[in-house]
Amino acid sequence: MNHFKSISEFHQFLGLPAPLHPLISVIDVAQVPAQEGYQPANMSFGFYCIAVKRMHNFKMKYGQHAFDFNGGIMSFMAPNQVMNIAIDNDEEKAEKSGWIIYVHPDFIWNTALAKLIKQYDFFDYSLYEGLFLSDKEESMINSIIANINQEYHANIDKFSKRIIISHLEALLNYADRFYNRQFITREKANYEVLESMDKVLSTYFEQQQSSTNGLPTVAYLAEALNLSPKYLSTMLKMLTGQNAQQHIHERLIAKAKERLSTTDLSVSEIAYGLGFEHLQSFSKLFKAKTQLTPLQFRTSFN
Repeated sequence: MNHFKSISEFHQFLGLPAPLHPLISVIDVAQVPAQEGYQPANMSFGFYCIAVKRMHNFKMKYGQHAFDFNGGIMSFMAPNQVMNIAIDNDEEKAEKSGWIIYVHPDFIWNTALAKLIKQYDFFDYSLYEGLFLSDKEESMINSIIANINQEYHANIDKFSKRIIISHLEALLNYADRFYNRQFITREKANYEVLESMDKVLSTYFEQQQSSTNGLPTVAYLAEALNLSPKYLSTMLKMLTGQNAQQHIHERLIAKAKERLSTTDLSVSEIAYGLGFEHLQSFSKLFKAKTQLTPLQFRTSFN
């Protein structure tokens, strides 16, 4: 594991000059030297990473996913996230362009952005769930980064931090808007994910995995669908108005209703069979969703 606590430390690793500010850095991707003898390794950072890149004739692997940078792709990483990247071909042959901004949490400490940044779900997405920008969107993002870069290279004064943070907020707000557009334009593919998720849950209950493994979790679903938990929840929220956990609850209640109305199993047997550790938890969720206790629901069929 290579963990880089400071931006300066990572600059040194990349073979770049020291950053102009210890807590923020703006890097031209084309200026990053090729990493000779690079070997795949786990990496994590003690700072935020915001990147928009075009890398022609260049492919990378992120986990089991091939990742093509030929279009403008924007990606985000929060501090302490772990990534493992393997380069497929010779980086020196690739045409690289774009920008990377590194921001240490101390730079935004005690500002409004320090609280707001946690509300942007895309910092918890995986690299292969990046934001694919249109030419117009990429131009807009690059213009904001140009403003940040200009201020980064200017003489530091009492206005510098405030101005850079205001541009960062604009950058993140536009990214949020463009991700929203991406969820809409990929509606067909997203509904296919929804269908796959329903199949995963159906299999989970049909094979009675809940009785041995407990309740299905968002992490379990995300892994089965090759998505990050946060991306899955945000996508489902956009499609249906419900996040992943709410979908799991809906399927649990539907399966509970089926067993209450078609079997002679006791309420306790049904609860434990669905993966609940405590009967009270099952009864509470069931009543919250149906306005009836499990026994009241069963009685309504007699």
